[in-house]
Amino acid sequence: MAEELLLDTTLTKAGQYRQLLPQIEALTTGEPDLTANLANTAAALRQAFGFFWVGFYLVKGDELVLGPFQGPIACTRIRHGKGVCGASWAQAQTLLVPDVEQFPGHIACSSDSKSEIVVPIIKNGLVVAVLDVDSDQLNDFDHDDQRALEQLMLTASGWF
Repeated sequence: MAEELLLDTTLTKAGQYRQLLPQIEALTTGEPDLTANLANTAAALRQAFGFFWVGFYLVKGDELVLGPFQGPIACTRIRHGKGVCGASWAQAQTLLVPDVEQFPGHIACSSDSKSEIVVPIIKNGLVVAVLDVDSDQLNDFDHDDQRALEQLMLTASGWF
């Protein structure tokens, strides 16, 4: 596949995801390098939706460690159970946060982040990483994002 995304911004968000996910799958299929796949996935999501920040945190011991991302500099390490990413890891479930200021223990890597969705990547019953997507708009994520990103992270679990 050429490293170019075909995006129709006139589609609904769900339609845009239906268009984008097969392109990410084609881009990553056959590529054995985890970093390359995570980097291209973060870039594709940010390019498609203009999110403020898109990236991955990888489980290393008792911390999440910053992996490939697109956007401003970010927190490098997050403890288990801390912030939205650490809570998603601890609960092994997606967290959709309409207003990060209302999330107990939110870690403010950037004061420009207003809403967030974090989706765990689960391999053999264990969280191995999380996808973190931030918006500079309140209440920017919904169940269309959740469904599509969970589907994408199910695919991503095969990269680990």
